Amino acid sequence: MTHASHAVLAGAPETALMPGRDLFEVARYLIPMEASLVQGCLVASGIPAVLADAHLMQTDLLLAPALGGVRILVPEAHLVQAQAVLEAFQRGEFALSEDADVGEA
Repeated sequence: MTHASHAVLAGAPETALMPGRDLFEVARYLIPMEASLVQGCLVASGIPAVLADAHLMQTDLLLAPALGGVRILVPEAHLVQAQAVLEAFQRGEFALSEDADVGEA
């Protein structure tokens, strides 16, 4: 199992419609920073993705499993594309090589 797969909550979350919105849950992470990283990959791929409960998780990481982790939500029209990006992320396709030039700050 990869490190990223450990951060994802056990079992793939069911795609669930958020009440009153056109947003569906595509993933959950126990570590807010990892959820933010995946959200960035989705956004960079042209998918409008938002995080839900990230601030709640950051207040007390020990409660993260009980609270359900950080959810990543995308519009219904982007579900298939989002799933493909999540699978690519888990395969390591977004990883940088050791000699990658990330620019200077």
